[in-house]
This record gives sequence, C-alpha cells and structure tokens, in this order.
Amino acid sequence: MKRVAWGLVIALALLHYDFWYWDDPTLVFGFLPIGLAYHTFFSLAAGGVWAVMVFYAWPERVEAWADEVGQDDGQSRS
Repeated sequence: MKRVAWGLVIALALLHYDFWYWDDPTLVFGFLPIGLAYHTFFSLAAGGVWAVMVFYAWPERVEAWADEVGQDDGQSRS
C-alpha cells in the first residue's frame, strides 16, 4: 500500500501543472472558472492523499522514537 500512496503523491505532483485550462473560458456551475474549479478539486484530492499517506505510509520508527523520548524524561508532553 505504501507504493500506491507514493504513486498518488507523484500523480498529484504531475497533475498540479494544469496547463490545459489556462486559456479555457468555460465556467463550472455558471460562475466558477474551470481552472479555479480544477484547483479546488485538486486541493480536496491532495487532502485525501495526505490522509492515505498518514494512515498507510507513516514511519512507525518516528512513533517509537517519540514514545521513547516521552518515557525517558519521566514527564508527559502536552
């Protein structure tokens, strides 16, 4: 699943440069330029991919390190 998550990140990086909508006068919902609508949906997709990355590709060693640091000093971190 990590490879799929990283593949999604690479796909988003490539899709971010939407040169195909620069000169398109089309309006979405009758008022929103298509380039702006594209970036709105792109931002939502980026948030979804980030959630997938956190869930599936978050390095467990970071969590283990944070737990060790919190236990070593005897104080809770808030």
